[in-house]
Amino acid sequence: MSNEKDFEERRNASLAARKAMVEKYRSAASRDDPAAQLRAAERRAVAEGRLARAAERKEAKLAKLAQEQQEAAERAEAELAAEAQRQEAAAAEKAARAEAELSLAARVVADEAARKAARDAKYAARKARKN
Repeated sequence: MSNEKDFEERRNASLAARKAMVEKYRSAASRDDPAAQLRAAERRAVAEGRLARAAERKEAKLAKLAQEQQEAAERAEAELAAEAQRQEAAAAEKAARAEAELSLAARVVADEAARKAARDAKYAARKARKN
């Protein structure tokens, strides 16, 4: 019988503790309580601040991404311009080399023609002397 009495006491104490916890929760969760309203306002302010900071971070991240894309586009444009300059310089050098070769060939032909003309004049003079 003693065990049943102890069990009954423990059970009743447990139920009383649960009821006390429920009552404490209900009283703390009361909407009319100024302290609860203050805590709720503080939680809302913290949540709003957190959202604002997250939005600022997202905006900064997007701005940084846009800046990086712009810099990449500028680098690509500069590389294209540099490549165009290199190709232009290579084409100019090739043209200059070709012109130099033509000039050399023209000088060689002109020198050969002058030698041939001198030789022909020498032969013509020799022939004229013989006649």
